[in-house]
Formats: sequence, structure tokens, C-alpha cells
Amino acid sequence: MTIHAKLLVGVATLALMTGAVQARELTIGLQDNEVSTTFMGVSAISEKLEELSDGEFKLKIFPSATLGDFKAMVAQVQAGELDMVVTGYPDMSYTIPELKLVGAPYVVDSFEHLEEIVAGPWGQEMAEKMKEQGLTSLDVWYQGTRQTTANRAINSIEDMKGLRLRTPNVPFLIAYAENVGAVPAPVAFQEVYLALQTNQVDGEENPLPTIEAMKFYEVQDYIALTNHFISSASIKIGNDVWDSLSDEEKGWLETATKHGGDVTDGLTFKAEADLISTFKERGLTITEPDTAPFRAAMKPYYDELEAEFGEGVIARVRGE
Repeated sequence: MTIHAKLLVGVATLALMTGAVQARELTIGLQDNEVSTTFMGVSAISEKLEELSDGEFKLKIFPSATLGDFKAMVAQVQAGELDMVVTGYPDMSYTIPELKLVGAPYVVDSFEHLEEIVAGPWGQEMAEKMKEQGLTSLDVWYQGTRQTTANRAINSIEDMKGLRLRTPNVPFLIAYAENVGAVPAPVAFQEVYLALQTNQVDGEENPLPTIEAMKFYEVQDYIALTNHFISSASIKIGNDVWDSLSDEEKGWLETATKHGGDVTDGLTFKAEADLISTFKERGLTITEPDTAPFRAAMKPYYDELEAEFGEGVIARVRGE
């Protein structure tokens, strides 16, 4: 048993011995910190759960990767040491390779489209694969759309040619840079600001709230709304924990999780809309290049994915 599990079990045991535990308490871990919209959504789950159950059902939150990164927390849920976990929806591709398909740039058009995919036949197949991994998916939340910032205007895909673009060390984001003509330059997240400031790289790509939070706008003059990837959070619970709940408790948790998603989604959409105006007021130039050529440029990457997962799979994921 890990030290995190011992901590959780120890607290629960002490409470039981002292007679302090009257309510059922679930634990949830996430990498996001206390100022993130995801944390606010999880907090909303906790509040709604207590309200619906008249205090009989509670949620203990472990934010800021307190229990480790998302892979560590998934392992804890699978081992029964943690009840719930928040991960990016495609993040489970390390154990369910097919999820790379929904991470591929421009496969998903919008968050609404992602919700349709998750609820559709392909998404339900992925839900079954997650169950095989010991996880039950409760909901998917919006975390923003990744956009491209640069030290020059990007009015069309031609302006991407030769751009030294910082990407995370994530295959589908590296593929985005390569296929649209940029030069991918993986740089550690905490070093991105300096890399932009010193012209080690010409640009980077992130959701607008991240560009704001990390102050990348101070060292970039242009933001192109390339809309190449829809970031999302997936709320998961261990199968054994889920199966142990009564129908009433499952209803409470489903309702509370949906409420948390509404809170997170609303905050994220509002933040993105407000930031467009904010960045313009700060003197940045916002461009909206035609993204059809960007999507068309991804075909070689799509071909690689179809070679791995089957011809026509991209269209199937998209619901076409």
C-alpha cells in the first residue's frame, strides 16, 4: 500500500474509531490547482453532493497533484486506494491507445462535438475499454481550446512555415506543428516564457486562460485562433466504488458531477470570451486564419493513425 493510501485509510480508521464518521466520504484527486476552473467544478460537485444527500455524502478533494500525477492517481483508483480521479479525456491513451484518435488535431471541432463523440458509438466503446481498466466515466468537462501565439502574424497556414513552435512532448501536438509547416520545439512548460522572451522559439500553443495565467502575452504580439485541439477533463470513479453505491447514491453523484461540469464549462467559456477582448486591449493582434487548410494538412498524421487503428476510423470517431 502506498503512503497516500495509508494516509487515506488512516484518517478514515481514526474517524471511525472516534465515531466521527456519519457520512460516506469519497476521495478525488486532480492535477489542477485551487484557482483552476476544474477545481471549481470539483468543489461544486462536493457542495451539490452534500446538498442532495442532506450531508450524508461528502467528497474530499486532493488538488495540485498532491497524490502524484494523473497516471499515479489512475493507478491508485485501480488499486482501490483513491475513489475518483480527473484526467484529460485523451490522456488515457497510454493504456487505451485508441484515445489518440480524439487527441489528433482537428478531429474534434468543438466541445459540443466532443460531447457528441463521447456519447456516440465510438465514445461508448471507449467507456467500455475504461471499465476494463477498472474505471467508470461519469462526465467530460471543457478546459479550453488550444490556440497558437507567435512573434509574427498568422493569417494563413503559409505563415506557419518555419515557425519554431514550442509544443509539449505530446505526439499529437508535435504532429500539429510538423504537419502545418512549423518546426516543433519541445520545451519544458516552466521554461516557455524565457524561451519566448529570448527568441529560442517563435511561438507556442495553449488555451487562452493558460496564455493569460503564464503571461505569455507579455512576450508574444500575436494570437491566431487556430482551434486545433479541444482540451477536456474526464471525471472517473473506480468500478468497485461505483458498484458499491446504491441507486440513490449513484443518482446524487451523477447529478452533482453534471452540475460541476456546468460550473467548469461556463467559467471556461466566459474566460475565453473575455480574454479575446482583454488581449486586444493589451495591444495584441488576434487573427482568425481559415482552419480548413490546417485540417487538410493533418492528413499524413491521420493516415498514420488509420494504419494503426483501421481505415475510416477518423470519420467514425467524428461521427461522419
